[in-house]
Order: sequence, then structure tokens, then C-alpha cells
Amino acid sequence: MSAAIDAQTLFMPVRMGRATEEIALQVEAAIMDGRLAPGERLPSERDMQAQFGTGRGVVREAIKILKQKGLLEVKKGAKGGAYVREIGVDNVSESLTLFLKQHPFDPEKLIEFRESMDRSITELAIARAEDSEKEELYRGAKKLEAMLRESAPDLNEAGELDRKLNIMLARMARNPLFEWVMHALQMGFSSHDYALYEDPVYREKAAANWSDTARAIAAGEPMRALSFIGHHYVLLRQCVEERNGTRQENEMPFLNEISE
Repeated sequence: MSAAIDAQTLFMPVRMGRATEEIALQVEAAIMDGRLAPGERLPSERDMQAQFGTGRGVVREAIKILKQKGLLEVKKGAKGGAYVREIGVDNVSESLTLFLKQHPFDPEKLIEFRESMDRSITELAIARAEDSEKEELYRGAKKLEAMLRESAPDLNEAGELDRKLNIMLARMARNPLFEWVMHALQMGFSSHDYALYEDPVYREKAAANWSDTARAIAAGEPMRALSFIGHHYVLLRQCVEERNGTRQENEMPFLNEISE
């Protein structure tokens, strides 16, 4: 906590009825705006009880909520207490994943977002990633292509590899925001791109396109890479439209599972 901030005035009294939620919100706000820094210990339960004007049980319940959200860790012993955790990619991604699961998006909106995001990531990856990373991405894409060309591919295994390749590419952009969002998308929606991979015709085209994109990235050719990305989303839109015309809404779970 900054020395300029009086520990006794860090929090404000809360209303009865919503005390637990209000305490959690005040502590979270103090973490997010920097008044409580990573690794810093919260005031004692007794001090927090006095500041919030509540019972100790209410304070403990709020701390429990913040611990579950990954914002706090509770230590025991001589230096025990509630400490602010360093917020990492998993914490951010899990929150965004939960939001995505609770707020279904129209397939076209998701496709539009993913296409624009993939274009930005690809340009940055070409400019910033190491040659060894680009080669690793290409090898992974070729492996995925070989898997999906099998007569009866294991879509679970292929989907997991597809997930890893997407996160790898986002990491190569050297911008943690892209990696966080990509990680959340891969957790929030199935990593199995059924809209393309269930259909043998689209499956082979999509797999070959992944390899072509990765090859262009490895060769440092942004225009070619972007053209392949555009082609991928043309295929995806065509596949979604075809299935949309032949299945009822409750028979199309793939619409909420587009990830690539």
C-alpha cells in the first residue's frame, strides 16, 4: 500500500444486506487501481471489520470470494493474512471465458472478431517472433494437416493441437493482450472447429490453409499470410451458411464452438 494512503481510510463503511458483495467490490477496486499492490497484505480482519462496520464473518466471506476469483491468497503462520496475488494470464482469461460462456454471440459477430484479431496477430508475429518460433508453428500446422487428412481423424486430438497453435501464434505477437483474449476464446468455445472439421471436404481445405498460413509466416510474407487468413474465413462462412440451411437451431451446437 502506498505510504500516502492511510490504511485506516482505505475502505468505506458498507450497507447491511449487501455487505459481503460491497466489501469484495471495494477490495477489488483497490487492487485494480493500484492502492493495493501485488504481494501486499490486506489490513487485519479486525481492522477491516472496523473500517467496513461489519462483523468478522462478513469480512471473511468477502475474502473467500476474492480468493476464489484469484485476486487474493491466504497465508498462515506468523506472517499470515490475505495477500494480493499477481494477476496473470490465467486469471484474466478465466474471467473473460466465463463472460463468453454466459453471453452467447451471433456466429457472424464471432467470425468477424476472430478474423480481424487473426490479421493483427499475424502481422505482429511476422515482425516480432523468432525464426525458431515460426518454424515450430509451421511444423505444428503440418502435423495438424496430416492428422486431418486421415480417413477417420481424432477430432479431440486435432482440436487440442489447433488450440495450441492458435495460442502459440498469439504469443508470437509479443502483446499479452492478444494472448489473454486468445486463451479465453480457446477455453470459452470448443477447440474443435466442428463447423469446418466435421465435414471431410472443408476439413482438408481448412487444414491445408493452416499450413499455407504458417508457411507464409515462417517466410516473412505478410500479404500471403493475410490472404490465406481471409480464405479461411471465407470457408468458415460458407460452411456455417450451408449447415444453417439444413439444421434447426437446437441442432447446431457448433455455432457456439467456432474457435479458429
